[in-house]
Amino acid sequence: MAAKFPRIAFFVLFVIVLLAAARAAAAGEVYVVYVSSNGWHTGIVVATDDIPAGKIPEAADFPEAAYLEFGWGDAGFYPKPDAGLFAAIGAAFPGPAVMHVAALAARPSDFFADVEEVELELGMEEFTSLIRYLHESFARDGERVEATAPGLYSFSKFYPATGIFSLNNTCNTWTARGLELAEVNVQSSGVQRAEDLMKQLRRFAQPAER
Repeated sequence: MAAKFPRIAFFVLFVIVLLAAARAAAAGEVYVVYVSSNGWHTGIVVATDDIPAGKIPEAADFPEAAYLEFGWGDAGFYPKPDAGLFAAIGAAFPGPAVMHVAALAARPSDFFADVEEVELELGMEEFTSLIRYLHESFARDGERVEATAPGLYSFSKFYPATGIFSLNNTCNTWTARGLELAEVNVQSSGVQRAEDLMKQLRRFAQPAER
């Protein structure tokens, strides 16, 4: 027994070293995400290659996308922004939400001419929290939900979403809450307009160069 102990001790030490190395590698892993704003609406943009298997299965609807932009909003108004005054007034009252997913071939500032973009770097744990938030923002009965309407662009779709949209819980509140969960230094409380969030982001992250 005494002769076996050094071998066991060596094996245990070897396992500990491997686990420590794995933790160090994970801690050093960095994921780049973007927050996009068109002045009234903000979204969260992630690289499709970074989405873990089993999360956000709706991404399979956009097989050619390099990035996916996720935007949450009012189910009555967001899919029909030109629907008129009554639809706009209806959005002021609490109601169901939808998720807008757009397939981008490049980062937002390289794809849209009129977008403001802030680039953020997240560690693995923070990125995992953000992906979980996006995943759980889709209203699913099963493993995957089907799109309910074409998106605002030819390369986007609308999906049922969780949560209730209201003037105190807007698309920009939703974006800020996701960043907050990912430990980005923003506060979702008080965020209604896109500018409420973007001015927080500008304090510590420079907009990406075009």
